[in-house]
Amino acid sequence: MELRSLVEQSLAEYEQTQGLDPDWLDGIGATYREQGYLTREQLYDVAYASSTRSAYHVESNPTERCREVTRNVRHVDGDFSKIQLLSGLSGFKAPTASAVLTALDPERHAVVDTRVWASLERLGYLEGRKESFDAADYVTMLGPIRDVASETGYAVDEVGYALFAYDVAEREGTLH
Repeated sequence: MELRSLVEQSLAEYEQTQGLDPDWLDGIGATYREQGYLTREQLYDVAYASSTRSAYHVESNPTERCREVTRNVRHVDGDFSKIQLLSGLSGFKAPTASAVLTALDPERHAVVDTRVWASLERLGYLEGRKESFDAADYVTMLGPIRDVASETGYAVDEVGYALFAYDVAEREGTLH
């Protein structure tokens, strides 16, 4: 299947998955850009939507630290630095942190997880399976995601959602 068609078809199927709601995440992003930071409660909501099992860890972050980190992310250059900074908050490993970056800048970032990695691997962009990610892995995924976005004309966040849905459609057996 041609890449643009794959993204188009997978995006059409995305809302039938259990992935994050892109419209809801866009709303969080609008709030983030307007306020200039996210509160602990807003970060909890993102974490809960992204990974319900680890969301409770967010509550252990001091309120001001959440504002400070999310404020600083807006002024830091470099994808690795941005994801690493967010990953310093409890409850924010790279996949959950990617949701915050995607909310802030969907033209440059994508929500990633094991499904997105598996799709990139299935399409020949990456080698090997992964079950957990760090900041370097996020940057590794972001390169091909941006390449696919550039090649297909879709936004980076849309390619991420499409890759998630593609794995849901193609995977045989369980996720892990």
